[in-house]
Amino acid sequence: MRVVGLTGGIASGKSTVARMFQKAGAVIIDADRIARQVVAPGLPAWREIRETFGPAVLLPDGSIDREALGRLVFADPDKRRRLERIVHPRVGQEMATRMAHAEQTDPDAVVLLDIPLLFETDRTQGLSDIIVVYLPEALQCRRLMERDGLSETDARARMNAQLPLAEKRRRATIVIDNSGPMANTENQVQAVYRRLTGQPGGKKEEWFHDEA
Repeated sequence: MRVVGLTGGIASGKSTVARMFQKAGAVIIDADRIARQVVAPGLPAWREIRETFGPAVLLPDGSIDREALGRLVFADPDKRRRLERIVHPRVGQEMATRMAHAEQTDPDAVVLLDIPLLFETDRTQGLSDIIVVYLPEALQCRRLMERDGLSETDARARMNAQLPLAEKRRRATIVIDNSGPMANTENQVQAVYRRLTGQPGGKKEEWFHDEA
């Protein structure tokens, strides 16, 4: 089994790229999706979040109000770290369980760990490659503002809570540039997947940064 990290920045298009890899044949283990599952009402993480941040971060049905919680933690690094201490260990445990299942199911699988904070949480050990979905900062900000209806100030606050994409690009072994047409992104994904699986046509291209 080949285990690869997939990361990017907020509004970089990482989820779209993950779906492209899944369509190509990769197994995707999505940390964000797991994070939503481990904070479901009644679970231990949900109780800790309620006790730590209060009822203001809950919706009427008792589920986590992700927008309210996001506004709270993105404005306060200490609160963000408290939230991470609640959620990240549980996400890590579930990801390990799913990796073990993937290896039992298909020992030759290419497994992509889709982790937005891959570098920030130091989850790079044991990965054969690290793929970063990249686009210039100005375009990232504009897409985030359009996607979430944010002001530029709020959008940049959320971007600043993560390692800059330029730095993630520097640390990557493979970079997928998502600043152009979707077809261009998909062509890159196909070439990267062929390379990861050793298929013909998987030669090194300009977005492969093996020296990193």
